[in-house]
Amino acid sequence: MTGALANVDAGFAQALAERRDRLDLGLIERAFEFSAAAHRGQKRLSGDAFISHSVEVAKILVDQYLDSVTIAAALLHDVAEDADVSLHGIREAFGDEVGGIVDGLTKISSLTFRSSEEEQVENYRKLLLSIARDARVIMVKLADRLHNMRTLEHLPREAQHRIAVETREIYAPLAHRFGMAGIKAELEDLAFKFLEPDDYRTLVKKVQARRAEREEMVNRLRTPLEEALKRAGIADFEVTGRPKHLWSIYKKMRQRNKPFEEIYDLMAVRVLVHSVADCYHALGVIHHHWTPLQERIKDYIASPKSNAYQSLHTTVFGPGGQLYEIQIRTREMHRTAEFGIAAHWVYKESRPRETSSGSPRVRPPLISRSPSTPRWGSTARAPRSMAASPRCTGPSRTATRWKSSPRRRHAPARTG
Repeated sequence: MTGALANVDAGFAQALAERRDRLDLGLIERAFEFSAAAHRGQKRLSGDAFISHSVEVAKILVDQYLDSVTIAAALLHDVAEDADVSLHGIREAFGDEVGGIVDGLTKISSLTFRSSEEEQVENYRKLLLSIARDARVIMVKLADRLHNMRTLEHLPREAQHRIAVETREIYAPLAHRFGMAGIKAELEDLAFKFLEPDDYRTLVKKVQARRAEREEMVNRLRTPLEEALKRAGIADFEVTGRPKHLWSIYKKMRQRNKPFEEIYDLMAVRVLVHSVADCYHALGVIHHHWTPLQERIKDYIASPKSNAYQSLHTTVFGPGGQLYEIQIRTREMHRTAEFGIAAHWVYKESRPRETSSGSPRVRPPLISRSPSTPRWGSTARAPRSMAASPRCTGPSRTATRWKSSPRRRHAPARTG
């Protein structure tokens, strides 16, 4: 990378350098220079140079391990709309793949969300997907919306409210259906910040005040759990705590009609293991040592969620009678849970780098309209009594094909 990009954002340049073995840095640098020239002299309402937004959007996608074409398109995503550059010029300079993503983003930006009625919200999501046949168009749009939400305080209050509503009702559900859990959670928390500001500030203070208590609670379970897994012969596992995000806590408070002080499952424990067999083995070990709540045992390995999420969920009475939510999954499942269909572009170390043109060696998932691909609003298979969320007509079957898992054997409950 030249010093030009490093001077704008050293962190972005460093992140690219760390992934140089799988990215076409030449393509990305050309896209940056093209975008910087097109946006020269333009400022955001924050006073920052306009190119800084494009870089931040691209940085989010680098962190999601997306490919060079997507990162280049992110750097160029506002060029056709906000600068004097034609889509034809972008296609000539960067090829049809990058140009097609920018074209889809430009069309989406012209849409106006006008109604919060449930039917209209769903129609708007369908319209987005009908425009964006390449799933990467939606992923760039989600990154664009995330950075705009991070800087929303610079807009007038009326615009803040409109964009936050749109984020909660359109973009956070899209992130969920694409399986991008981290982006979904941050979008929801940021929308919460601007739509219920007083409740948000109050909850932030309460959560911060109990942080040490929550960490100590996790540690009380982590040590005996690790010892039990080792005794059971399960190797190569990790046990970590996962705090619930603010909007999730707030929804629990409203649904249960309880104050924050009476919401106990604020922290989930996550167990990462090597194989599917280890997942079920670990579940049996946990239930042998701690009594589970039968209605809270969910098997999303045998019956994945519609966005390809797989994991075992259980809630047990842990040390001191405290309720603990535990998730058990393989590392591959964890990567899918964090990045969703973006995990399609995570290259294994043994894979060759991309072609010099920046085209990935694997075909990107399309948002298919074929009869074999479930449509929005169809019902996905769900474990037990859990209602399935509408299935996204997102990645094709080849993009979400997972190794079949063995039929689940029920883990034994504790006998004494």
